[in-house]
Amino acid sequence: MKDIILNITEEWQISKPIVVEALLKGLNKFKVEDVDLIEKIRGLGAVHIFSSKEGANPDIIVISKEEFYKNKNINLEQIAIKFVIKDKSDEESIKKCAEEKVKYLIIEDFSDWKVIPIENLISEIYNKSSKLIVNVKDMKEAKLMLETLELGTDGIVIEPKSLDILEKLSKLKSDDLSLELTSAIVTEIKEIGMGDRVCVDTCSMLKAGEGMLIGSQSRGMFLVHAEVFDTEFVASRPFRVNAGPVASYVLLPTMKTEYLSELEAGKEVLICDYQGNCKIVLVARSKIEKRPMLLIKAKVGDDELKVILQNAETIRVVLKDGKAISVHNIKVGDEILVHYQHGGRHFGKLVEKESIIEK
Repeated sequence: MKDIILNITEEWQISKPIVVEALLKGLNKFKVEDVDLIEKIRGLGAVHIFSSKEGANPDIIVISKEEFYKNKNINLEQIAIKFVIKDKSDEESIKKCAEEKVKYLIIEDFSDWKVIPIENLISEIYNKSSKLIVNVKDMKEAKLMLETLELGTDGIVIEPKSLDILEKLSKLKSDDLSLELTSAIVTEIKEIGMGDRVCVDTCSMLKAGEGMLIGSQSRGMFLVHAEVFDTEFVASRPFRVNAGPVASYVLLPTMKTEYLSELEAGKEVLICDYQGNCKIVLVARSKIEKRPMLLIKAKVGDDELKVILQNAETIRVVLKDGKAISVHNIKVGDEILVHYQHGGRHFGKLVEKESIIEK
């Protein structure tokens, strides 16, 4: 998910309605330099404060690269280094700090540069631990930065000068996820006995065509449909995805994977529809129970992918035309939707050039 950081500079009488409305729209990250404003904003709810005022105990301390290299004992997860890009050497400095695994890299000014250095940095920093954040003046720049090279920067800093812009920023934050889905040809369906199955109940009502991306191998994630359909024996549970065994992977909004056994109340998960449109929802609960399991094998080209699901008629995957099909009705030769990526994963992160064997 993209980081939308609101730069709050005006006095409290002007800033308060903007901060209140921002929180209502799910925008809770603020860059603030006034200590009194920091305290007032904290009083309104759960927020993340970016500031150079270390004495105000910000969540993220904003420092210069010179300050960073003077104090290498600082917690890398709690700092943002600010930069101004004037020439190629500044671009190299940002890449160097990314290698140091600094959490946030904030580009405050481009001078006469615009898209080219950002394209270079996105391609270099993508899949690293650091987040590339860019200061922008308006919605036009915000959209440009978040979409450059299709990936976009990891976030923006913007000063909200009116309440109207908050709605646009909230939509920009929620519209930034989409994935490519492809069809895999089913080669085998096999009952394999009992296992510990994870059922994920979310805080959202899901729709036909939507589900979670689940797989036994990180390179191939099957679209497992939400339980939105009534059956003769069971009412629908449109907030639920019956996801699979504890060791299966689930794709998260960060584009990293996690084991299903690690999901719990309050975590964010990725919901994807049959067209690849994604949204982020919260886990309400995760239930682990012993259930009979089914193995499905499917191929993308010559590459065989696998997913294990509960052996029950309410469990569905999605055909290439977008229709949900029960695992009881699926046949060899059917084409079902998967998200397919080359490469392996290291602690959940895609490593495109790494070769990892998963069977």
